[in-house]
Amino acid sequence: MKRILVGGFHHESNSFSKIKSGIKDFRISRGQEILANLSPNNSLTGIITGLQEQGYEPVPALYMRGVPNGEVDYSFFREVKEEFLALAEKEVGKIDAITLALHGSMRVAGLGEVEGLILEDLRKLFPGIPIFFALDMHATISEKMYRYSDGFVGYKTAPHTDCTETGRKAAEMTIFALETGRLPQTALVKVPMLLAGEKSGTDVEPMRTLIEGLHELEKNPDVLSASYLLGFPWADNPDSSVSVSVVTKDSKEKAEKLAKELAEVFWQRRQEFSFVTEAYGEEEAVERAFSYLEEGVWPVYLSDSGDNPTAGASSDNTKFLSYLTGNEKVQSRLQKLKSPLIYAGFYDPESVQKCASNLGKTIRLEIGGRFDDSHPPVPLEGEVKGYIKDYAYAGLQGAVALFFTKNIQIILSEKHIGYTEPRLMEELGLKPELADIIVCKLGYLTPGHQALAGKSILVLTEGNSNEDLESIDYRYIPRPIYPLDKDFSYDVDDYIMRR
Repeated sequence: MKRILVGGFHHESNSFSKIKSGIKDFRISRGQEILANLSPNNSLTGIITGLQEQGYEPVPALYMRGVPNGEVDYSFFREVKEEFLALAEKEVGKIDAITLALHGSMRVAGLGEVEGLILEDLRKLFPGIPIFFALDMHATISEKMYRYSDGFVGYKTAPHTDCTETGRKAAEMTIFALETGRLPQTALVKVPMLLAGEKSGTDVEPMRTLIEGLHELEKNPDVLSASYLLGFPWADNPDSSVSVSVVTKDSKEKAEKLAKELAEVFWQRRQEFSFVTEAYGEEEAVERAFSYLEEGVWPVYLSDSGDNPTAGASSDNTKFLSYLTGNEKVQSRLQKLKSPLIYAGFYDPESVQKCASNLGKTIRLEIGGRFDDSHPPVPLEGEVKGYIKDYAYAGLQGAVALFFTKNIQIILSEKHIGYTEPRLMEELGLKPELADIIVCKLGYLTPGHQALAGKSILVLTEGNSNEDLESIDYRYIPRPIYPLDKDFSYDVDDYIMRR
């Protein structure tokens, strides 16, 4: 039985956040623990099950995964990388291939990209075996990632619902190489664009048609995978751009021809990318929400998109909260809601700690503004309405609290978590399906929220995931790049990456 080393590193790192992601922000699994804890909608699960079903033995090394956050702490990452490589080195001469689950936009403070460095080290240890991997759709492809691998494939859905299927695709490429004794041929073409996820949902145009084109191309028996890898605009780095990848069974020329065609199509449609839902500034968004309520539509979701923890933002920017609590006109209308506004939520360990021993009591808190200090904490007096000591989210466990003030139910978290499902609201005793207005620190709505929403509005708020990319002070991205630069020509032949 052929043996395949499996593992991975999965983190989306926001270089504009001041938070440094460390051991408390990750779940790390090793060895057999990985096989015993396969999770749904996960690319590593797809890799492992895809290999097992075809009679291959996955050899689990190490898998680390964290909620998107600031860049990873250097010392912590060095220790984990050394552990991973030590586990891998034990398998020198004993494995036939390597298949990994990677994000593609994981970065270390003071060091830069993660994935390329790991692949380079693996190639030194295993110079003669195939290396494949699955990627997030928002991967940022570097020269090292391309040079030290034999093929890769990215998600084709946003929100990401095909992670397991993507892992299985990476397993299929691995199996092809081992069964035929031939390495696939990979072509990579860069498209000089920055693109926020909130403008690239795959259930709307132009991504819907673009992704259909990938699926159609993968029906070609010579094509193992085709991917649009959109990059991550909130990580300022010299590799920033959209990338197009095509992996064929044996023809480099065919792979390049197809990748260039896909890149040209993507570039031609660059001006069609727009927000997947209606989007406004704070004042107009709130006004629209009240208009929908008057029409009998609820819940109205307001995405606090500039401070989205699932895009690595700090989740404690207070500007929108200040507007809702400090504007007299808005407050007057909020007081008339039949159900208090739900606000999910704030990464605020200090406030959660104060809530712990004050359930049912009225206390004073200063909420937010500790990590993203562009706006100060908001002083508020209110009642602690709920508290959960050990709430589990994406492998993290920590306390959460519910604080009621000014007809707003504010969720506070001890851990830097995402507000991707209504489950947390429900566990705190809320009924989101009956709410008038729900504010989420989120971008596009995930399926659970979509199922509840009467209307969805993207609020163009401030924070580390600012949707107005043209206003961001980038320092390292390659230029020219759209939409920061608009008057330049694109010759696809100048953007083919060579090994």
